[in-house]
Amino acid sequence: MRDPQLATLVAEPSADFALLDSGHGRKLERCGPYRFIRPEPQAMWAPAQPDWEADGEFVGGSDEEGGGRWRLAEAVPPSWPITQAGVKLHAQCTPFRHLGFFPDMAPHWDALAAVCKTVSGGADVLNLFGYTGVASLVAAKAGARVVHVDASKKAVEQARANAQLSGLSEKPIRWLTEDARKFVAREVRRGRRYDAILLDPPKFGRGPDGEVWDLTDHLPALLADCAQLLDASSKLMVLTTYAIRLSALALDGLIQPVVVHLPGGVRCGEMAIRDEARGTLLPTAIFACWRPDTP
Repeated sequence: MRDPQLATLVAEPSADFALLDSGHGRKLERCGPYRFIRPEPQAMWAPAQPDWEADGEFVGGSDEEGGGRWRLAEAVPPSWPITQAGVKLHAQCTPFRHLGFFPDMAPHWDALAAVCKTVSGGADVLNLFGYTGVASLVAAKAGARVVHVDASKKAVEQARANAQLSGLSEKPIRWLTEDARKFVAREVRRGRRYDAILLDPPKFGRGPDGEVWDLTDHLPALLADCAQLLDASSKLMVLTTYAIRLSALALDGLIQPVVVHLPGGVRCGEMAIRDEARGTLLPTAIFACWRPDTP
């Protein structure tokens, strides 16, 4: 019997992003030259600093799916360029309280770049729910051929804009506005394979033709199909979710049965960002990762 050993993946401060402080249900972040305050229910402690100065704050909204609005200083533009994991992107204050990327994904970006560089002739990477494309650009920069899939036309357009900003527009990236489940099912029928697959699904969503996505209902079948696109020479499959009511152990139990035909093993755990003010970790998401070199 295998008892999973939970791991913690930590995103450290970088030149263009840092978690400056957190507490009382909020977090203070630096993104490029600007400082922002956003809600953070898991920051239940007291902040290290009593007074926060910021260029903007997201207020209102009582749930994790949206709601509320930004209060921004006039100096904050609609978007501004930053660098993450060696690629450039347009940061922005989105209506859903995000900043146009998820900085806690940094350890996964590093792992993806590393495995892509090990594949002779270039890796084939599938990025599902790819959002604004940081992982796709990291893989392309590392020599991979990438298929980027997201149901949001606006997100795909933003990803293309980030590719142009990074000077990667000519890299072999297919940008698809598509329902992830339908696309993966077709790839299985086509007999396709990939060296690496990333999934970052939301809890709820809709495809471009109104297809309904529900994480707990639809993730098991999607993950099983994704596993059919991997073989013994594949390198990586990463599943992340911000559905905090789920457990990392639940993801482990979900991914283990679908990769039994593959070598290696699964590691699961929490993702977190280091708080500069006190050095502690702010939990953000959970993950499960299959690799052939995992015991």
